[in-house]
Amino acid sequence: MTLENNLNEAILNITMKIRKEYPELSKYLNEMEVTIPYVDTPEMTKKLMLDYYNTLDSMLKKYDATHKAATN
Repeated sequence: MTLENNLNEAILNITMKIRKEYPELSKYLNEMEVTIPYVDTPEMTKKLMLDYYNTLDSMLKKYDATHKAATN
């Protein structure tokens, strides 16, 4: 499996997790800067995909840590 395929799968999995387990975060998925490039014909590079995944992962971890702290 190629790096690109792995990134696609990882992005899909974390997006599905957010939509299923943290639906309140779903509204931020479409608002993320990484998904709104500043060019007319954007090219999805491996770096952009990795940046997008890392942004999703970071958002989820921060929210999860804050949410767990608030419920304890």
